[in-house]
Amino acid sequence: MRRLRPILALFLLVLALASSVRAADAASHLGDYLSRATPSELVPGADRFGPMQGDPALAPAYQGDRLLGFAYLNSDFVNATGYSGKPIQMLIGIDPNGVITGLKLVDHKEPIVLVGIPEAKILAAVNKLIGADLAPVARGKAAAPQVDIVSGATVTVLVIGDSIVRSATKLIKSGRIGGGQGDVAQAPPVNKTVDLTKSQVRDWESLVGDGSVRRLLLTNADVDQAFEKSGNREAAARPEPGGRTDTFIELYVADVGVPTIGRSLLGDDGYQRLKARLQPGQQALVIAGHGTYSFKGSGYVRGGIFDRIELIQDGNSIRFRDRDHTRLGDLAAEGAPDFPEIGLFLVPTEFGFDPTEPWSLQLLVQRVIGARDKAFLTFDLGYTLPEIYIKREQRAVTVSNTPAPVASAPGAAATPASPSAAAADEAQDEPLWMRIWRGDLVRIGILAVALGTLTLIFFFQNQLVRRPTVYVWVRRAYLTFILVWLGWYANAQLSVVNVLTFTNSLITGFSWDYFLSAPLIFVLWASVAAALLFWGRGPFCGWLCPFGALQELLNNIAKALKVPQFNVPWGLHERLWPIKYIVFLGLFGLSIYSTAAAEHFAEIEPFKTSIILKFAREWPFVVYAATLLVAGLFVERFFCRYLCPLGAALAIPGRIRMFEWLRRWPECGSPCQRCAKECPVQAIHPEGHINVNECIYCMHCQELYFDDHRCPHMIQLRLKREKREALSSTSMRGGKGPATVILAGGKPFAAQPAGATQPPPAQ
Repeated sequence: MRRLRPILALFLLVLALASSVRAADAASHLGDYLSRATPSELVPGADRFGPMQGDPALAPAYQGDRLLGFAYLNSDFVNATGYSGKPIQMLIGIDPNGVITGLKLVDHKEPIVLVGIPEAKILAAVNKLIGADLAPVARGKAAAPQVDIVSGATVTVLVIGDSIVRSATKLIKSGRIGGGQGDVAQAPPVNKTVDLTKSQVRDWESLVGDGSVRRLLLTNADVDQAFEKSGNREAAARPEPGGRTDTFIELYVADVGVPTIGRSLLGDDGYQRLKARLQPGQQALVIAGHGTYSFKGSGYVRGGIFDRIELIQDGNSIRFRDRDHTRLGDLAAEGAPDFPEIGLFLVPTEFGFDPTEPWSLQLLVQRVIGARDKAFLTFDLGYTLPEIYIKREQRAVTVSNTPAPVASAPGAAATPASPSAAAADEAQDEPLWMRIWRGDLVRIGILAVALGTLTLIFFFQNQLVRRPTVYVWVRRAYLTFILVWLGWYANAQLSVVNVLTFTNSLITGFSWDYFLSAPLIFVLWASVAAALLFWGRGPFCGWLCPFGALQELLNNIAKALKVPQFNVPWGLHERLWPIKYIVFLGLFGLSIYSTAAAEHFAEIEPFKTSIILKFAREWPFVVYAATLLVAGLFVERFFCRYLCPLGAALAIPGRIRMFEWLRRWPECGSPCQRCAKECPVQAIHPEGHINVNECIYCMHCQELYFDDHRCPHMIQLRLKREKREALSSTSMRGGKGPATVILAGGKPFAAQPAGATQPPPAQ
């Protein structure tokens, strides 16, 4: 309990602060931010804002006495919590018809934007939503517009773009602008389904002619012009190779869940096999293409995701996975061209795909513009199922005694929502983090396997360290995976910023949405929290930190190249330990005053520079990170030992661990000092005990513990064992005279058979 008292005291202090501050900071209103933008910035031509109206508030924008549009705050309508755990506040301008007219970022605490990725780069991606007509999106007649992803700031950009689209569609659906759903309120209640009674075989020309099969044709010139219009000069300067009229891609798509289309393209046998696989109501698409650009992508691997095509309907989208895909050799329809790429894709049932409503297949086109950079464009291939395949039935209207809801705007009629409309609304209101998790299942699975492997390593550590060669290569292979895949590829580097934002969220209003918006980070933190109870900070610092892995692997290379290693004198080493705790406490205290300021000073961590941004940053940050790595060539894990605030943050709760997994002999420390001298981070005191606050759980001391050629205790046990074995083997000689045995220590020992007399010593 003594160990728990400081933790409980700190927790009670945080709760006390939370209760006093939360009430003041709970709400955020349009009036707090409207003065930061001029009317014309949000609604072109406007010269003044009128009085705010309604709840959530709208500010009408006028030119003289003429109403041009409205301004509102995204976080007043939808959750806009970003990577920092704080809302990303955007002022949004929208005209009375539901067209986005202007955007302005007025407040945020995003660390990746504050220090690192230029804010202009984020805004350039988001500003593409200006001019988007969201009224059709709100009514389910068009797909939601997408923002471009900015490498290294994926969550931030997704949150901003999602909050703009969702807030605007929510506002339109409320009827306050854009006519609400009044234009569809008078539509007769009709159920639309695929007519399964219509089934015939048709040729390719007729299928393409009536829209049963839809086509997208892009030439090299089309793609070059699109990149020129995008404003990306580097991409525009790299035109497609070949002639301008050459086919870049000719893409075809069709819904083969419809009997006529399915039988025509797959053949009777193929269609029957497909029907056996489909669940009730499930659909399947055939996608075929040829040209210099592959819709599957050269980087596609088994078990992965088709990242170049995306199915979009009613604002929802999904990318196909390997398990949804079957490769086809050709199409059965008479006159169908030969395609080098044909795929049959099952639409997952959880997507809620409605074949009778319009949908689109979005093609992602990428162009390499540098060693690590690519430019992206999207092209939509729209699809609407021809009317000949649709069956319409009048739906009975149920009269309810419940009073009808009152329209929120004059003239806006209120009608009962159909089940399909309700389902579409529910799907569109699905939290962003759920969509992120659904699209990241492969990487989450890989991380789960890696964490499971590490758990097995820890639970069976004694068996592993008894085989030093195997242990060394297992550790190096695991650290390489953590650095390359988890760090440089998945960008899942934990940071002290995560600790600060978690604490700050307890004070200003806790929200799971932020923590769930980065699946790999969430899973890692959950595993680290569990590991603290068993092993302390060691599992993360020694095995799961990409920057720690980078330091150790570079130091291994340095040792192989005979770079001299400097052992810090114990007296100095012990006095350098507290630096990281002082740094952490300073950041923690500063974060209570200002999270943004704390995130600036958290740049003492070189993680963002070396792992997230892969050294593609301003030179002072690169020099700082490189300096720490160079220091680590001579003093292993220099940064981890003395400067890492995250290690300090984990060491504090790590004191409550419940088990002692590291073994020690009575001779450890007195007189033996071998483990203390060979510990990579000098976490073993001269008197022999291990400082768990500093231990990274590399298991090197456990390797020595079982080594009967390096550990003095084990050497003595081995010598005694060899002596017993020698005596035992001599007794089996049957009394045939003495035998001389050479022990491992090099001393001869004359063993006499049982019953023999020892001859007198030579004079």
